[in-house]
Amino acid sequence: MDAIVKTDFRFPGQKSVYKGKVRDVYDINDEYLVMVVSDRISAFDVVLPEGIPYKGQVLNQIASQFLDATADIVPNWKIATPDPMVTVGHKCEPFKVEMVIRGYLAGSSWRAYKSGERTLCGLPLPEGMKENQKFPTPLITPTTKADEGHDENISKEEIIAQGLVSREDYEQLEKYTCALFRRGTEIAAEKGLILVDTKYEFGKKDGKIYLIDEIHTPDSSRYFYAEGYEERFAKDEKQKQLSKEFVREWLMDNGFQGKAGQQVPEMTPAVVAGITDRYVELYEHITGETFQKAASDDVLKRIEKNVTACLEKL
Repeated sequence: MDAIVKTDFRFPGQKSVYKGKVRDVYDINDEYLVMVVSDRISAFDVVLPEGIPYKGQVLNQIASQFLDATADIVPNWKIATPDPMVTVGHKCEPFKVEMVIRGYLAGSSWRAYKSGERTLCGLPLPEGMKENQKFPTPLITPTTKADEGHDENISKEEIIAQGLVSREDYEQLEKYTCALFRRGTEIAAEKGLILVDTKYEFGKKDGKIYLIDEIHTPDSSRYFYAEGYEERFAKDEKQKQLSKEFVREWLMDNGFQGKAGQQVPEMTPAVVAGITDRYVELYEHITGETFQKAASDDVLKRIEKNVTACLEKL
């Protein structure tokens, strides 16, 4: 299958389209959103030159399952998934922060710690921690939502002082974030995985807070295999993980971190196929189901037909 890296639909009632790093989001009458999860892949806030076949389907179907599995905790934006690569839902006004929550010192937080930083989004970190060490309690480390460029770490007090989110709303977002992370951790544990860290996005519609976008996918989360975690940690070995971190590590090993003047290394067919395999692997581990590849003939026509039929019922 060719990767779907570009869409240009004209759905009934369509007012506009926003094309993000991975998702193409179509506004339907300022009331609903059609989110098409493409096969584009980004790392270090850069969209890489090659798409990853079936990645969009993997992300969309994992997110759809987790939205259903957490709907008792917080209302979410999803109304329907009319196509393997598409979710249709409520249009909300997004909060201008992403709620990142970390159970372990890993990824960017470890890179900052290793460089000598001992505060993270205003939160103090103890001395003597090791890579991939579990925090006593998960830390909420929010970031700003950049329209362009890099998201930036920000503290709770800065968010409130800058008027990005009211104190009342922010404290509710914290409660939702912790509850969602607990649920995600429990579901991952049932599948032999550790949910290391993740991010949630929220919005408001008619004065009510909704969980929006994807949740607990390999693009928004980091997972370790539970089996062997303690042994690897004790030996200072790399953890076996299922997340997009392996893509970042491949890029860093080949001299790319999204900095000015750096070139994305060549993504050969073998590299692309390997990334697809890793996404499918995570899908099967986190859902406990065999991944069923959607029909690959005329994918764009299939999406248009399925979404149009869904919108006609709303």
